[in-house]
Amino acid sequence: MTRLTTAPESPRQRIFHSPIDGLILSVAARFGSRSKEVERFLKFAIVGFIGALVDFGTVFLLQATLLPPVDQNRQPIIINVILATSIAFAAAVVSNFIWNRFWTYPDSRSRSLRRQLALFTFISLVGWLGRTIWISLSYHPLGEIFMPILLPIVHLFRPTYIPTYAGEGKLGTLIAQAIGIALVMFWNFFANRLWTYNDVESESPR
Repeated sequence: MTRLTTAPESPRQRIFHSPIDGLILSVAARFGSRSKEVERFLKFAIVGFIGALVDFGTVFLLQATLLPPVDQNRQPIIINVILATSIAFAAAVVSNFIWNRFWTYPDSRSRSLRRQLALFTFISLVGWLGRTIWISLSYHPLGEIFMPILLPIVHLFRPTYIPTYAGEGKLGTLIAQAIGIALVMFWNFFANRLWTYNDVESESPR
């Protein structure tokens, strides 16, 4: 088996190595000449999962404290939902950019960090706009639909829990956000691959 040799990495081009790199490479290797793209997609998906944790955690914390989704009269506070999900989005973008810059696409260095961040942010903003419209329109209907379905599971942890309008709003926000995150992940990957990181090789060396 031939081992490829490369020039030593400069401090600016230092590549981050994770404990799961070996597993990712072994899965990607099954795809032959497309293994490099599969490797990148798997890493991008894992980075997206980390970003989703940041996203969900931030929304949950904000809605439980500073930005509740409904007021005391059980009326939706759309601006709070938009603010909470937007702040969470910004935190996730920063996390995703750092991980993708140094782990998913460490070989993409023909553009400056500032230009890459600008492109990455623009693409993320397009995804954010679509996601925000979707969440704003669907969060409470989804809460009303899924609360009866998920209530038995909730009762396993909180036997005395009684569904409330606010609870439906929180649940609906999380469900709408999960759907939005999944759709936006594919948009982000292909758009960033086409524009932000189009200076990397598309195939693995043979």
